[in-house]
Amino acid sequence: MHATLPFLAKTDFPRIRRRALETLQVNLGYKCNQTCLHCHVNAGPNRTEMMDGGTVDQVLAVLQQRSVQTLDLTGGAPELNSHFRRLVMSARALGVRVIDRCNLTILFEEGQKDVADFLAANQVEVVASMPCYSVERVDRQRGEGTFDKSIAALRILNALGFGVEGSGLVLNLVYNPQGAVLPPEQTGLQADYKRELAAHFGITFNQLFVLANMPIQRFGSTLISKGQFQPYLNILKAAFKPENLDTVMCTSMVSVDWQGYLFDCDFNQMLALPMAVPGKTRPHVTDLLAGDHSTGAIRIADHCYGCTAGQGSSCGGALKAA
Repeated sequence: MHATLPFLAKTDFPRIRRRALETLQVNLGYKCNQTCLHCHVNAGPNRTEMMDGGTVDQVLAVLQQRSVQTLDLTGGAPELNSHFRRLVMSARALGVRVIDRCNLTILFEEGQKDVADFLAANQVEVVASMPCYSVERVDRQRGEGTFDKSIAALRILNALGFGVEGSGLVLNLVYNPQGAVLPPEQTGLQADYKRELAAHFGITFNQLFVLANMPIQRFGSTLISKGQFQPYLNILKAAFKPENLDTVMCTSMVSVDWQGYLFDCDFNQMLALPMAVPGKTRPHVTDLLAGDHSTGAIRIADHCYGCTAGQGSSCGGALKAA
């Protein structure tokens, strides 16, 4: 695995600051039942890092004390954490909106067969990875057989009401490009997804989120191996749009890793760039209980161009129309 931070640290990216804390994005662990080529976390079945119960309790304390609006759960596969369901139920009891970033195939893993029913019962918003509506592209990016399992999982979610108009159960899909290119315009691609998935599989969903691939961890290392790292960075920089700076996700979010340490975003977490808090070299989620440290300067590097190129990219999809 090639280290990517040395290629990113020196940057001319504009300085940005966080505003009020609205979302706590919590990585529950790096273990996953898949090993995707575009994964910026380098997640996989052999990863053992998982958030423990004590740290989950600290996250819940922050949600309550700071009146955080949204809990965004990610991984790896967040559902594999043994405290996942307790965290979800407790957060929902506090009135917090909960998002589960689901890879779909997890629904067929041992011990997860009822996870879709659990998500529906607790009105969790599902954000599901679906890199294309064709079997060849999905299996090439995420592994053989992934497409068929993903379609089966989407049908299960639809049957429960996810993505069905009037149900109140939200199902959003995520598209990542294959390779060192910018994603296509979100609105048009969403229309394609809705048409093709409905026509061929009878599947409906709410929105499509289009995300740029980040040149870090597994994807970044692959770019280095292929000699494509700097050319991809050049693509991102050439497509920079300053108007996207106002709505990048890090301005209203704090990322928490599996040990409870704080970062400006999930990407900085993977680069081991902790959130800047005066007097703290590695600020922890408990620091959010001791004082309001969520505002301030955001740590930047050249990968930040991935969020501001073209239509922009965030965990909630494009920032602006292209």
